[in-house]
Amino acid sequence: MSGEKWSVTGAVGAFLAVAGEFLLAERARNTVLLTVTETLRIRAAPAGGTDGGAELSGGAELSGGAPLYGWWRPAPTGPGAPGLPTAAFLHTLPFPVLLTGMTDEAAAALADELAAAGHEVPGVNAPEQAAWAFAETWQQRTGMQASVERQMRLFRLAELSWPSPMPEGNARLASAADRDLLISWFGAFNRDVGESYVQDQGAAVDERLSYQGLTIWEADGIPVSLASVSRAVAGMVRVGPVYTPPERRGRGFAGAVTGKVSQAARDAGAAEVLLYTDIANPTSNALYQRLGYRPVEDRVMLRFG
Repeated sequence: MSGEKWSVTGAVGAFLAVAGEFLLAERARNTVLLTVTETLRIRAAPAGGTDGGAELSGGAELSGGAPLYGWWRPAPTGPGAPGLPTAAFLHTLPFPVLLTGMTDEAAAALADELAAAGHEVPGVNAPEQAAWAFAETWQQRTGMQASVERQMRLFRLAELSWPSPMPEGNARLASAADRDLLISWFGAFNRDVGESYVQDQGAAVDERLSYQGLTIWEADGIPVSLASVSRAVAGMVRVGPVYTPPERRGRGFAGAVTGKVSQAARDAGAAEVLLYTDIANPTSNALYQRLGYRPVEDRVMLRFG
Protein backbone atom coordinates (compact mmCIF):
# COMPACT_ATOMS: atom_id res chain seq x y z
CA MET A 1 0.00 0.00 0.00
CA SER A 2 1.13 3.59 -0.55
CA GLY A 3 0.55 4.88 2.97
CA GLU A 4 -2.87 6.18 1.98
CA LYS A 5 -5.85 4.97 3.95
CA TRP A 6 -9.61 5.31 4.35
CA SER A 7 -11.18 7.17 7.24
CA VAL A 8 -14.87 6.42 7.80
CA THR A 9 -17.51 8.30 9.81
CA GLY A 10 -21.24 8.51 10.31
CA ALA A 11 -21.08 12.27 10.94
CA VAL A 12 -21.75 14.52 7.96
CA GLY A 13 -20.18 17.54 9.69
CA ALA A 14 -16.94 15.67 10.32
CA PHE A 15 -16.91 14.42 6.74
CA LEU A 16 -17.40 17.86 5.19
CA ALA A 17 -14.82 19.43 7.50
CA VAL A 18 -12.19 17.12 6.02
CA ALA A 19 -13.43 16.34 2.50
CA GLY A 20 -15.44 19.47 1.63
CA GLU A 21 -12.59 21.33 -0.05
CA PHE A 22 -11.70 18.28 -2.13
CA LEU A 23 -15.30 17.84 -3.27
CA LEU A 24 -15.69 21.50 -4.19
CA ALA A 25 -12.54 21.46 -6.33
CA GLU A 26 -14.53 19.46 -8.91
CA ARG A 27 -18.05 20.37 -7.92
CA ALA A 28 -19.67 19.28 -11.19
CA ARG A 29 -18.24 15.75 -11.07
CA ASN A 30 -19.11 15.56 -7.36
CA THR A 31 -22.58 17.05 -7.76
CA VAL A 32 -24.58 14.17 -6.31
CA LEU A 33 -22.29 13.71 -3.33
CA LEU A 34 -22.42 17.45 -2.59
CA THR A 35 -26.19 17.78 -2.86
CA VAL A 36 -26.87 14.62 -0.86
CA THR A 37 -24.53 15.63 1.96
CA GLU A 38 -26.10 19.10 2.06
CA THR A 39 -29.57 17.58 2.48
CA LEU A 40 -28.30 15.26 5.20
CA ARG A 41 -26.47 18.15 6.90
CA ILE A 42 -29.68 20.17 7.01
CA ARG A 43 -31.60 17.23 8.41
CA ALA A 44 -28.98 16.61 11.08
CA ALA A 45 -28.78 20.24 12.20
CA PRO A 46 -30.39 20.88 15.63
CA ALA A 47 -33.13 23.48 15.89
CA GLY A 48 -31.52 26.87 15.48
CA GLY A 49 -28.18 25.28 14.59
CA THR A 50 -26.22 24.94 11.40
CA ASP A 51 -24.66 21.49 11.57
CA GLY A 52 -25.04 18.13 13.16
CA GLY A 53 -23.63 14.69 13.62
CA ALA A 54 -25.22 12.19 11.46
CA GLU A 55 -31.51 9.14 -5.80
CA LEU A 56 -27.80 7.97 -12.04
CA SER A 57 -29.03 7.82 -8.66
CA GLY A 58 -29.57 10.99 -6.63
CA GLY A 59 -32.36 9.53 -4.50
CA ALA A 60 -29.80 8.53 -1.88
CA GLU A 61 -30.52 11.79 -0.11
CA LEU A 62 -33.97 10.46 0.71
CA SER A 63 -33.09 7.07 2.11
CA GLY A 64 -34.02 6.06 5.62
CA GLY A 65 -30.72 4.20 6.16
CA ALA A 66 -27.94 5.61 8.33
CA PRO A 67 -25.41 7.32 6.02
CA LEU A 68 -21.75 6.34 5.98
CA TYR A 69 -19.04 8.72 4.73
CA GLY A 70 -15.35 8.33 4.08
CA TRP A 71 -12.23 9.94 2.62
CA TRP A 72 -8.89 8.66 1.34
CA ARG A 73 -5.74 10.71 1.78
CA PRO A 74 -2.01 10.31 2.31
CA ALA A 75 -0.91 9.43 5.81
CA PRO A 76 1.20 12.19 7.44
CA THR A 77 4.90 11.89 6.61
CA GLY A 78 6.06 14.55 9.00
CA PRO A 79 4.88 17.25 11.40
CA GLY A 80 1.87 19.36 10.50
CA ALA A 81 -1.60 18.66 9.18
CA PRO A 82 -2.13 15.81 6.70
CA GLY A 83 -2.83 16.65 3.07
CA LEU A 84 -6.23 17.00 1.46
CA PRO A 85 -8.17 13.84 0.61
CA THR A 86 -7.77 12.49 -2.90
CA ALA A 87 -11.02 10.46 -2.94
CA ALA A 88 -14.30 10.18 -1.04
CA PHE A 89 -17.44 8.08 -0.81
CA LEU A 90 -20.98 8.19 0.56
CA HIS A 91 -23.29 5.27 1.22
CA THR A 92 -26.94 5.39 2.21
CA LEU A 93 -28.95 2.18 2.00
CA PRO A 94 -30.74 0.94 -0.04
CA PHE A 95 -28.72 2.70 -2.74
CA PRO A 96 -25.30 1.84 -4.23
CA VAL A 97 -22.16 3.18 -2.59
CA LEU A 98 -21.34 6.47 -4.35
CA LEU A 99 -17.67 7.07 -5.21
CA THR A 100 -15.79 10.09 -6.46
CA GLY A 101 -13.11 9.53 -9.03
CA MET A 102 -10.28 7.53 -7.43
CA THR A 103 -7.40 5.20 -8.13
CA ASP A 104 -7.86 1.45 -8.48
CA GLU A 105 -5.94 1.08 -5.22
CA ALA A 106 -8.34 3.33 -3.32
CA ALA A 107 -11.43 1.63 -4.77
CA ALA A 108 -10.12 -1.84 -3.98
CA ALA A 109 -9.12 -0.81 -0.46
CA LEU A 110 -12.59 0.60 0.21
CA ALA A 111 -14.29 -2.60 -0.99
CA ASP A 112 -11.95 -4.61 1.21
CA GLU A 113 -12.65 -2.45 4.25
CA LEU A 114 -16.44 -2.46 3.82
CA ALA A 115 -16.48 -6.21 3.27
CA ALA A 116 -14.33 -6.79 6.37
CA ALA A 117 -16.79 -4.70 8.40
CA GLY A 118 -19.74 -6.73 7.12
CA HIS A 119 -21.28 -3.61 5.55
CA GLU A 120 -24.18 -4.24 3.17
CA VAL A 121 -23.38 -2.93 -0.31
CA PRO A 122 -26.01 -3.61 -3.00
CA GLY A 123 -23.99 -1.91 -5.74
CA VAL A 124 -21.57 0.85 -6.68
CA ASN A 125 -21.99 4.14 -8.60
CA ALA A 126 -18.69 5.53 -9.87
CA PRO A 127 -16.56 6.40 -12.89
CA GLU A 128 -16.16 3.14 -14.79
CA GLN A 129 -12.57 2.24 -13.87
CA ALA A 130 -13.11 2.86 -10.16
CA ALA A 131 -16.43 0.99 -10.22
CA TRP A 132 -14.88 -2.16 -11.68
CA ALA A 133 -11.86 -1.98 -9.35
CA PHE A 134 -14.27 -1.86 -6.40
CA ALA A 135 -16.38 -4.67 -7.86
CA GLU A 136 -13.41 -6.97 -8.44
CA THR A 137 -12.34 -6.80 -4.80
CA TRP A 138 -15.94 -7.02 -3.59
CA GLN A 139 -16.41 -10.24 -5.56
CA GLN A 140 -13.16 -11.67 -4.18
CA ARG A 141 -14.26 -10.92 -0.62
CA THR A 142 -17.97 -11.80 -0.84
CA GLY A 143 -18.41 -14.01 -3.91
CA MET A 144 -21.00 -11.56 -5.28
CA GLN A 145 -20.65 -10.81 -8.98
CA ALA A 146 -21.34 -7.40 -10.52
CA SER A 147 -23.62 -6.61 -13.43
CA VAL A 148 -24.23 -3.28 -15.17
CA GLU A 149 -27.43 -1.66 -13.93
CA ARG A 150 -27.09 1.64 -15.80
CA GLN A 151 -24.55 3.75 -17.66
CA MET A 152 -24.94 7.47 -17.08
CA ARG A 153 -23.60 10.64 -18.64
CA LEU A 154 -23.21 13.95 -16.80
CA PHE A 155 -24.06 17.09 -18.79
CA ARG A 156 -23.38 20.76 -18.04
CA LEU A 157 -25.48 23.62 -19.45
CA ALA A 158 -23.49 25.90 -21.75
CA GLU A 159 -25.83 28.40 -23.40
CA LEU A 160 -29.53 27.62 -23.12
CA SER A 161 -31.23 27.13 -26.49
CA TRP A 162 -35.00 27.23 -26.18
CA PRO A 163 -37.17 24.73 -28.07
CA SER A 164 -38.57 26.21 -31.26
CA PRO A 165 -41.44 26.31 -31.57
CA MET A 166 -42.40 26.26 -27.91
CA PRO A 167 -45.32 23.96 -27.10
CA GLU A 168 -48.65 25.19 -25.87
CA GLY A 169 -49.01 25.93 -22.18
CA ASN A 170 -46.85 27.39 -19.44
CA ALA A 171 -44.81 26.47 -16.39
CA ARG A 172 -45.71 26.87 -12.73
CA LEU A 173 -44.15 25.84 -9.44
CA ALA A 174 -45.68 22.70 -7.95
CA SER A 175 -47.37 22.92 -4.56
CA ALA A 176 -48.60 20.59 -1.84
CA ALA A 177 -51.89 20.35 -3.75
CA ASP A 178 -50.00 18.45 -6.49
CA ARG A 179 -48.45 15.95 -4.07
CA ASP A 180 -50.42 12.86 -5.10
CA LEU A 181 -49.79 13.48 -8.79
CA LEU A 182 -46.10 14.11 -8.15
CA ILE A 183 -45.71 10.89 -6.17
CA SER A 184 -47.36 9.00 -9.02
CA TRP A 185 -45.05 10.59 -11.59
CA PHE A 186 -41.91 9.98 -9.51
CA GLY A 187 -42.85 6.31 -9.29
CA ALA A 188 -43.57 6.14 -13.01
CA PHE A 189 -40.22 7.76 -13.79
CA ASN A 190 -38.37 5.17 -11.70
CA ARG A 191 -40.20 2.36 -13.47
CA ASP A 192 -39.36 3.88 -16.86
CA VAL A 193 -35.63 3.99 -16.10
CA GLY A 194 -35.65 0.52 -14.56
CA GLU A 195 -34.73 1.71 -11.06
CA SER A 196 -34.42 -1.39 -8.87
CA TYR A 197 -33.84 0.38 -5.54
CA VAL A 198 -36.99 0.86 -3.49
CA GLN A 199 -37.53 4.54 -2.68
CA ASP A 200 -40.02 6.49 -0.60
CA GLN A 201 -41.52 8.67 -3.32
CA GLY A 202 -43.55 10.67 -0.83
CA ALA A 203 -40.36 11.66 1.00
CA ALA A 204 -38.66 12.49 -2.30
CA VAL A 205 -41.53 14.78 -3.32
CA ASP A 206 -41.78 16.43 0.09
CA GLU A 207 -38.06 17.16 0.11
CA ARG A 208 -38.23 18.96 -3.22
CA LEU A 209 -41.42 20.82 -2.35
CA SER A 210 -39.63 22.17 0.73
CA TYR A 211 -37.35 24.33 -1.44
CA GLN A 212 -39.64 24.83 -4.48
CA GLY A 213 -37.70 22.28 -6.47
CA LEU A 214 -40.58 20.99 -8.64
CA THR A 215 -42.00 22.68 -11.73
CA ILE A 216 -45.03 21.51 -13.73
CA TRP A 217 -45.82 22.33 -17.33
CA GLU A 218 -49.55 22.77 -17.93
CA ALA A 219 -51.44 22.75 -21.21
CA ASP A 220 -55.09 23.84 -21.13
CA GLY A 221 -54.84 23.82 -17.35
CA ILE A 222 -53.81 20.14 -17.26
CA PRO A 223 -50.41 19.05 -15.87
CA VAL A 224 -48.53 17.37 -18.72
CA SER A 225 -44.85 17.33 -17.70
CA LEU A 226 -42.55 17.75 -14.71
CA ALA A 227 -39.00 18.88 -14.08
CA SER A 228 -37.27 18.73 -10.71
CA VAL A 229 -34.09 20.41 -9.51
CA SER A 230 -31.78 19.59 -6.64
CA ARG A 231 -31.15 21.93 -3.75
CA ALA A 232 -28.64 24.62 -4.75
CA VAL A 233 -25.20 23.84 -3.31
CA ALA A 234 -21.89 25.59 -3.98
CA GLY A 235 -23.34 27.58 -6.89
CA MET A 236 -24.62 24.41 -8.52
CA VAL A 237 -28.04 22.92 -9.34
CA ARG A 238 -28.82 19.54 -10.91
CA VAL A 239 -31.94 18.99 -13.03
CA GLY A 240 -33.83 15.72 -12.62
CA PRO A 241 -35.98 13.83 -12.71
CA VAL A 242 -37.81 15.07 -15.80
CA TYR A 243 -41.00 13.15 -16.57
CA THR A 244 -43.83 13.28 -19.11
CA PRO A 245 -46.62 10.65 -19.12
CA PRO A 246 -46.45 8.43 -22.22
CA GLU A 247 -49.67 9.81 -23.73
CA ARG A 248 -48.25 13.37 -23.57
CA ARG A 249 -44.86 12.67 -25.11
CA GLY A 250 -43.62 13.92 -28.46
CA ARG A 251 -45.13 17.40 -28.09
CA GLY A 252 -42.13 19.27 -26.68
CA PHE A 253 -43.36 19.52 -23.08
CA ALA A 254 -40.24 17.95 -21.52
CA GLY A 255 -37.92 20.30 -23.39
CA ALA A 256 -39.98 23.33 -22.44
CA VAL A 257 -40.18 22.54 -18.72
CA THR A 258 -36.48 21.61 -18.63
CA GLY A 259 -35.65 24.91 -20.27
CA LYS A 260 -37.75 26.77 -17.70
CA VAL A 261 -36.07 25.20 -14.66
CA SER A 262 -32.64 25.59 -16.27
CA GLN A 263 -33.21 29.30 -16.87
CA ALA A 264 -34.69 29.73 -13.39
CA ALA A 265 -31.57 28.17 -11.87
CA ARG A 266 -29.35 30.53 -13.87
CA ASP A 267 -31.50 33.51 -12.88
CA ALA A 268 -31.19 32.48 -9.22
CA GLY A 269 -27.40 32.63 -9.50
CA ALA A 270 -26.36 29.05 -10.25
CA ALA A 271 -23.00 29.03 -12.01
CA GLU A 272 -23.34 25.34 -12.86
CA VAL A 273 -26.57 23.75 -14.12
CA LEU A 274 -26.13 20.00 -14.52
CA LEU A 275 -28.08 16.85 -15.28
CA TYR A 276 -27.55 13.11 -15.74
CA THR A 277 -28.92 11.00 -18.55
CA ASP A 278 -29.11 7.27 -19.16
CA ILE A 279 -26.66 6.65 -22.02
CA ALA A 280 -29.02 3.98 -23.35
CA ASN A 281 -31.78 6.56 -23.92
CA PRO A 282 -30.97 8.39 -27.20
CA THR A 283 -34.11 10.54 -26.98
CA SER A 284 -33.21 12.26 -23.72
CA ASN A 285 -29.54 12.59 -24.67
CA ALA A 286 -30.47 14.33 -27.92
CA LEU A 287 -33.05 16.55 -26.21
CA TYR A 288 -30.67 17.92 -23.60
CA GLN A 289 -27.95 18.57 -26.15
CA ARG A 290 -30.43 20.55 -28.26
CA LEU A 291 -31.14 22.65 -25.16
CA GLY A 292 -27.45 23.46 -24.78
CA TYR A 293 -26.17 20.80 -22.39
CA ARG A 294 -22.67 19.43 -23.06
CA PRO A 295 -21.07 16.16 -21.83
CA VAL A 296 -18.76 16.23 -18.81
CA GLU A 297 -18.12 12.60 -17.81
CA ASP A 298 -19.59 9.10 -17.81
CA ARG A 299 -20.37 6.92 -14.81
CA VAL A 300 -21.63 3.38 -14.36
CA MET A 301 -23.92 1.85 -11.75
CA LEU A 302 -23.12 -1.79 -10.97
CA ARG A 303 -25.37 -4.10 -9.02
CA PHE A 304 -24.06 -6.98 -6.89
CA GLY A 305 -25.61 -10.40 -6.54
